[in-house]
Amino acid sequence: MRPAPGEVLHFSEDPTITRFEPHVAATARQPEAYVWAVDRARAPDYWFPRQCPRAMAWVEPTTSARDRAWLGVERVHAIEFGWLRRMQTATLYAYRFDVRPFRPFGDPPNAHVATEPVAPLGAPEAVGDLLALHEDAGIEVRLMATLWPFWHRVAVSTLGFSGIRLRNALPQPT
Repeated sequence: MRPAPGEVLHFSEDPTITRFEPHVAATARQPEAYVWAVDRARAPDYWFPRQCPRAMAWVEPTTSARDRAWLGVERVHAIEFGWLRRMQTATLYAYRFDVRPFRPFGDPPNAHVATEPVAPLGAPEAVGDLLALHEDAGIEVRLMATLWPFWHRVAVSTLGFSGIRLRNALPQPT
């Protein structure tokens, strides 16, 4: 499930949203109100139940041979064992938007934001089997007892990486 050219997506477990209003998320690091969406490259980061913590890593052109060998594949999305059942049973929906009201956010961009209310281009689409989406995209899903060793390793590597909802991960081992 990826956006078509000229589109961005918003993923949600709520299939009833008809209009998206800018808001400041409870976990926001910036004070501005936004509607959030993602482009084709970042869509796989959201093929998860909303609250699922995940640590993601991928090979970049500047990734060292050592880090490439450690990762073993082009892209990995890691979750904790406790989230597997939810990953298998969640119903996730994609809302499509025209990209024009949105602008890239972050450096490098990791999302798109709109500062005005936006309506989806149509009804939300059920995303389907989340693990199958990863498989079809060639993204390896790794199950871990805890995300923290993986996260700490990728955060100091030459790999591209991102963590989402890490506050929902099991506590870091001491």
